[in-house]
Amino acid sequence: MCGIIGYTGKRNAAKIIFQGLKRLEYRGYDSCGLALVEKGKIILNKQAGPIAKLEPFIAGQKVFFSTGIGHTRWATHGLANRINAHPHFDCQKKIALAHNGIIENYFTLKKELIKKGHSFRSQTDSEVVAHLVEEFFRQTKDLEGAFQKAITKLQGSFAFVLISVYAPGKIFIARKDSPLIVGLGEEENFVASDIPAFLPFTHRVVYLEEGESGVIDAKKIRFFGRRRRLRSETVSFRSIDAVKGRWRHFMLKEIYEQPEVIERISSFYVKGKKIHFPQLGISQSFLKKVKKIYIVACGTAYHAGLAAKYLKEGLSQIPLEVEVSSEFRYRQIKFSSHDLVISISQSGETADTLAAVRLAKVSGVKTITICNVMGSSLVRESDGFINTLAGPEVGVASTKAYTAQLACLFLFFLYFSSLRQETVSVQRQKFIKEFQQIPRLQREFLRLNFIKIKRLAKAFSKYGCFLFLGRGINYPLALEGALKLKEISYIPAEGYPAGEMKHGPIALIDEYKGVVCIITQGRLYEKMFSNLEEIKSRQGKILALATQGDRTIKNLTPAVIFLPSLQEYLSIFFSAIALQLFAYFVAYNLGRSIDKPRNLAKSVTVE
Repeated sequence: MCGIIGYTGKRNAAKIIFQGLKRLEYRGYDSCGLALVEKGKIILNKQAGPIAKLEPFIAGQKVFFSTGIGHTRWATHGLANRINAHPHFDCQKKIALAHNGIIENYFTLKKELIKKGHSFRSQTDSEVVAHLVEEFFRQTKDLEGAFQKAITKLQGSFAFVLISVYAPGKIFIARKDSPLIVGLGEEENFVASDIPAFLPFTHRVVYLEEGESGVIDAKKIRFFGRRRRLRSETVSFRSIDAVKGRWRHFMLKEIYEQPEVIERISSFYVKGKKIHFPQLGISQSFLKKVKKIYIVACGTAYHAGLAAKYLKEGLSQIPLEVEVSSEFRYRQIKFSSHDLVISISQSGETADTLAAVRLAKVSGVKTITICNVMGSSLVRESDGFINTLAGPEVGVASTKAYTAQLACLFLFFLYFSSLRQETVSVQRQKFIKEFQQIPRLQREFLRLNFIKIKRLAKAFSKYGCFLFLGRGINYPLALEGALKLKEISYIPAEGYPAGEMKHGPIALIDEYKGVVCIITQGRLYEKMFSNLEEIKSRQGKILALATQGDRTIKNLTPAVIFLPSLQEYLSIFFSAIALQLFAYFVAYNLGRSIDKPRNLAKSVTVE
């Protein structure tokens, strides 16, 4: 949640921060603001609403600012308005701070500060920190010491950037359970919540470790309280990946990038007839002895984990449980030394998933994370890492990251089953060969079905409620299809296993409801066909996703999207695209804010 950007150096800080905020807007867009240091004072501008509202202020600035911070907000404490927007001042307007996270003991601190004469302007928890630093600075006249002391008084999660007239040219930084990354430049340095904020200017980064704090200026970065070798990493993201370009929306661009992502995954992890994971970090001997696997994830990543459960069943007999991270972290599980926890997260900063992994680590359990961000907290705290190689995903509704997670899970369980000799070589080679055909077939599917899905979505946009139904591996796809529609169109939608329809959801079906049914060829085809008959008899409006060549389905509904004829496990890579495009066009027809749906943010970094 929330996006932070800071800059100090040779360029105009106002323009750099504004550009960085635009690239971070997917992290929150309730309100925004920036603070710039100039000759003994701080210039502050805050707005309710999107980043674009800052543009007149930026355009009107004639002064060159070398240092500043900015923030785009996803509201937690206080209404989404200008007063509660970040950055926040202290009483004297000599200190400005932006914060991502939640200060759990803010109310107690606020009461103490008010008794000492501090006056608050906002309803936020974050403003407390600016006043706390001010209070300690009053006592010592040492800003660095005041910043460090203030951090020790805080409970909760945070990433901070702080500037002050008392230390012009410097940005104080700290993190705990929220990401913060320094970008290293020539005679300039950056700090941000996420790499895309400064991607056009540098690819050299330093990830702040958990609980770390320090200060940056235009020439260096220095950490407080500990000595560690400053080791930078070079990120492989291309700046063009975080730019919308000719596309109307990031979501549509990212839907169309999926064939390229699957190609990248295939070429990186499949070498000849073998699968290998160079960053797995867990020995083959341990994997051969694993007795149980837990998958932990949230939202779309959780749906990928559920699909993996069905993928695994076709390859391995090892017991596997898929858990929502926010529930798993509070479970009292009796782990064994032969258990394995696999976490899935696009950002690698999902608070509940990170907490679930830490629970496993404390219990001595080996962990692997499947993630899109190499230097993220999850990756750094897990024993092993499978990079989804999806590149920056800016649209809030996940698309290419989801299918990348599915692809990595599919290849992992192929690899896992081969180590344990649970699949024969001929079977594995057949799976790999079909998997490698997916990018070509996805491009063909998009070319043939783009207009058709657009037309079907227009017809179905009039319905005020949807059911998404599937059996077997198509059940998690039904959940994901319903989530996508809810996220960006705001239409109530529910995903169900089709066999449960008669146990309640069938009461919803009438001529005013849309029902999306995933009915691919497989061992449960006849069962699913019976469900469609039941829906039709109640005049439900059916949109079917069926296997190419299925002529029978036309007898039940004229609204059919045909998927390539592959074995059922791999059909998910096409039904996912179909459901994403369907949700996209329904939302587009309703005039929704597709890349920035209301109340949502890309990364959920608070509990």
